[in-house]
Amino acid sequence: MDRQQRRQEWERASESYLLAASLLFLTSYAVQVLVPDLSPGWRTFWALVTVVTWSLFVADYLARLLLSDDRRRFVRTRWLDLIVTVLPLLRPLRVVEMHDRMQRRRDHPRLALEARVMAYAGLTSLLLGFAASLAVYHDERHAPGTTVRTFGDAVWWACTTLTTTGYGDVTPITPRGRVTGAVLMLVGVALVGAVVGSFSSWLLRRFRQEGET
Repeated sequence: MDRQQRRQEWERASESYLLAASLLFLTSYAVQVLVPDLSPGWRTFWALVTVVTWSLFVADYLARLLLSDDRRRFVRTRWLDLIVTVLPLLRPLRVVEMHDRMQRRRDHPRLALEARVMAYAGLTSLLLGFAASLAVYHDERHAPGTTVRTFGDAVWWACTTLTTTGYGDVTPITPRGRVTGAVLMLVGVALVGAVVGSFSSWLLRRFRQEGET
């Protein structure tokens, strides 16, 4: 078995574990942000969960890199894997991809291509919006002059940012909060474009089918 086959075997074997670790990482981060009065024991426990799951992401990336025949090409073509390893709050992008591959292994996808794109874009939006809300709330809630006073404010900001509405009533003011906002803006434009394009393609296909009948 060559390196490429071993890497593919590793990816297939680790998919379900990484999916669970991704959800566990998001849960541990959410608990630490939303429950500020945790006891020292629980705070240590959830911090340990965060470190362990993040270590799993790093170990998985390094293992796949070492098992690749062309490591430079792996880094170039798998740039998303590197980003979500360094910034694990962007892990929802990887979660959707792993879920899709797991479904393909069991059976052929039953949904049409357009429906799958819209469903995955919607799921990615929910997970990323939740992660961004947590990050912004964590960075902004104690900043002087902040408009993000509650987690509800952070969720509202994430919704308006993802949908590219941008009312401006709630805005991040800290450097890290603004970086999070910039990333969410870029992702929001891409996700909205994917949904609109897929929906338009579905409509055109239906009109064409009706015209041929």
